[in-house]
Amino acid sequence: MNVIQPYAYIRKGEMDKSKLLNIEYAARLCYKSEGKMTDEPNEKFLSNIITRQHESVLEHEKVTVYFVVDRGVTHEIVRHRVGSYSQESTRYCNYSGDKFGNEITVIEPFYYIEDSHKYNKWKDTCKTIEEAYIQLLEISSPQEARAILPNSLKTEIAVTYNFREWRHFFKLRCHESAHPQMQQVTIPLLLKFKEVFSPIFDSIEYNEKFPLEHYGRIQLID
Repeated sequence: MNVIQPYAYIRKGEMDKSKLLNIEYAARLCYKSEGKMTDEPNEKFLSNIITRQHESVLEHEKVTVYFVVDRGVTHEIVRHRVGSYSQESTRYCNYSGDKFGNEITVIEPFYYIEDSHKYNKWKDTCKTIEEAYIQLLEISSPQEARAILPNSLKTEIAVTYNFREWRHFFKLRCHESAHPQMQQVTIPLLLKFKEVFSPIFDSIEYNEKFPLEHYGRIQLID
């Protein structure tokens, strides 16, 4: 059984500041001020758009993020209806195969790490499930054997939202009331969005008390 930390990755082309220019142009169209456009996004103008809640213009651009998290987290992600999703399928993935290392991969619940009793109970249970799952695969199909896979099972999901929905998503999922394993990946992801698309996401608050050492990593890939 493989135990990993959750993370998210984004293709580099997705994090392009030129998307801000497209949003700015759409917004200026409303005021017929396109002539004021320059080669760089006007951050003050874009910030004013957010302040005035003229957020419909944010729907003209989108970003796709790939989350590597447990299935419990993805169950919450897909509750956001304004988006598109593609997820690793337990119906067709046979985790006893060589390309999966002949084992299941699970996401470590960081809140158990400092309590050995809870951690060992979780890990032992997942290991027992893995053994039973592999045995079931000898007499049934992956789509049948998946019935016993744990909520901690690692899964990958592609999530595409427009900028307006990403704002809504971060407001809910970076709040201290969100599930801890959700905050683990959404808070550092929000910080990355603030870094690249600052005028659009700067105003969104997050749980600053969440422990930095448990932030999931955010990768940019080619």
